[in-house]
Amino acid sequence: MTSQDFTPDPTHDLQHDLQHDLQPDLHPEFAIDWNTYDDVDDSTQRWSTWLSVEPLSRGPEPRPDWVVTSQGAIDTELGILKTGKEADVFLLERADPLEPDKGVVMAAKRYRSSEHRTFHRSAGYTEGRAMKRSRDERALKRKSTFGKLVAAGEWAVSEWDALKRLWTIGLPVPYPVQIDGTEILMEWITVDGETAPRLAQTRPEPALLASYFDQLRDALATMVQHGVVHGDLSAYNILAAGERLVIIDLPQIVDLVGNVNGFDYLMRDCTNICTWLRGKGLATADEQELFGDLVAHAF
Repeated sequence: MTSQDFTPDPTHDLQHDLQHDLQPDLHPEFAIDWNTYDDVDDSTQRWSTWLSVEPLSRGPEPRPDWVVTSQGAIDTELGILKTGKEADVFLLERADPLEPDKGVVMAAKRYRSSEHRTFHRSAGYTEGRAMKRSRDERALKRKSTFGKLVAAGEWAVSEWDALKRLWTIGLPVPYPVQIDGTEILMEWITVDGETAPRLAQTRPEPALLASYFDQLRDALATMVQHGVVHGDLSAYNILAAGERLVIIDLPQIVDLVGNVNGFDYLMRDCTNICTWLRGKGLATADEQELFGDLVAHAF
């Protein structure tokens, strides 16, 4: 055959042949697909910290399907939700720019460091807890600047551990997404797209009020069965998500038996809840009876 006898086929893909010759029979497992992203240059944004924290600093499995784990996701500050003495809570959106419909808004609780204002009242709650490093324990006792930094981290870790533990045993708490230093990302509890109100802000009808009492009694009983007490439970750290209650603010959780004040804190939780319920019209809410029922669950 001479060159004059050859007629090129316009439908023939020479580039495909060349790639096949260079990479014959490439196994799919060795094929890498990637996407490119623009740099983050907005002061209200950062790259997702999901993969920058160690695995134990991520929420328990199985994780809810709304948790965004994409390495290309961006965290965007949406503003402050609540200020407190120990920490402030912000709203933060985490979304992959290539999959914006899968983004999620979370609550970002950030503990203060050098200005941890209630540092002086932490001793009762931390009774029985052991610090991992003696240097940290000494700094806490001296109440130095470094000690305040340690305290902020200790409270954050305490709440993180409590959220994971209580979520795992099925209690109504926000899902803990991750912890990074003194910042905890967790589920944002909403009603019709807005932040769920605190129980103290609601005026439930009698039937719903009775349901709330049943929910709280069951939650407290489950906690006691697992040897822990909220320690600061009241209508101000319970969210009313419609007909469902969600317990929040858990850094001061205490061991019922290991903490010398454990049963005192349990009694105080019962008193706070029953006093509020009676004030709203639930005459059957009795703290002594509730405390007795819970203590029976503990043994």
